[in-house]
Amino acid sequence: MSRFGPEPELKGKPVATEDTMMNPRIESLMKRTASKFGLVTLSARRAREINSYFNQLGEGLGTMVPPQVSSTSRKPLSISFEEIAADKILSVPLSVYEELEAELDEELLDAVADDVVSELEAVEVAAEEVVEAAVEAEVVAEAAVEAAAE
Repeated sequence: MSRFGPEPELKGKPVATEDTMMNPRIESLMKRTASKFGLVTLSARRAREINSYFNQLGEGLGTMVPPQVSSTSRKPLSISFEEIAADKILSVPLSVYEELEAELDEELLDAVADDVVSELEAVEVAAEEVVEAAVEAEVVAEAAVEAAAE
């Protein structure tokens, strides 16, 4: 008998009632990804992001996403497991990720192309102004030559 009452038993054998070292439990995390490999990849990737966030805090850059759950743990991997358990971090299939990346690349290329076109138009306008100024200077020079010849 423990200090909290009788020990729970399963078929006559005592059952552990204390928390495991892994909290949240792996079984609950597995429901959120397709495989163990997916869970490992997702949690490791997010742990690296959390670690980068904590490393860049003093620099004031603010480019990384902060932890999405309040945690008593200081370890990035434990925080990432807690985020996955809270459905704050979701696994995205690679095909969807590639589609999103291609769409963003296309938008970025369109924006860059628009910038290049506007710069070229500005250069063309400036070139036309230079040509007009040169033509005016040539006309003035010819008028001066004619006036000097008379």
